[in-house]
Amino acid sequence: MRVAALYDVHGNLPALEAVLADPRLEGVEAIVCGGDLVAGPLPAECLDALEALGRRVRFLAGNADRETVLPPGDGPLATAGRWSSARLGAERLGRVAAWPTTVELEVDGLGGVLFCHATPRSDTTILTRLTPPDDVARELAGVDVRSVVCGHTHVQYEREVGGILLVNAGSVGMPYEGSPAARWALLDGAGVALVSTPYDAEAALERLAGTGFPLLGDWLEPVLRGELTAEEATRTFESRRGA
Repeated sequence: MRVAALYDVHGNLPALEAVLADPRLEGVEAIVCGGDLVAGPLPAECLDALEALGRRVRFLAGNADRETVLPPGDGPLATAGRWSSARLGAERLGRVAAWPTTVELEVDGLGGVLFCHATPRSDTTILTRLTPPDDVARELAGVDVRSVVCGHTHVQYEREVGGILLVNAGSVGMPYEGSPAARWALLDGAGVALVSTPYDAEAALERLAGTGFPLLGDWLEPVLRGELTAEEATRTFESRRGA
């Protein structure tokens, strides 16, 4: 089986459309949507686009999906969650609420691969390329496969800890990589490829601005203009671990 891992779309339909049109997706037998799909400007449209692909797509939930189904308290993120929730409607929200927290698939050349949003234990725990190996090993304790694919921090990386290959697939819709190109991962007999798909981010911002999404200027716009590098994001995330 060849698998594409699409993580952290965050309602950015133009980025998702670009990836779904990428020739490298041809021949992929399974697409894992790794969480944080529906928190963003075009949540219903992103969900509909992936559901239209049928059983090829395996969904798992991220923290932002969970917080869209049940927006917590007050503040900007809760406001954005309620905004996205209203646009999904009850039927779609019911399907999102039923997504599992992990998906396991057999991948050619890699064997069993566990897909999770942040870690197998949590949808919010931060792991970066700089996280000490002992801390990573603690989060992966009990995992009985040789490869784990995650997202959450929106920065691609690949590292091995305690005999387990840990892959961050990056973010389709909000990459913290110094450029707006959609990031994702391809897993097959050749191993793991961390790839990117370019698209017109300025046109995307214009389209997304028309939705009225409340966090566009603070959240998506700087990222899609490439104002945050992987190094900056990694250092910031690492400083927040355990905080």
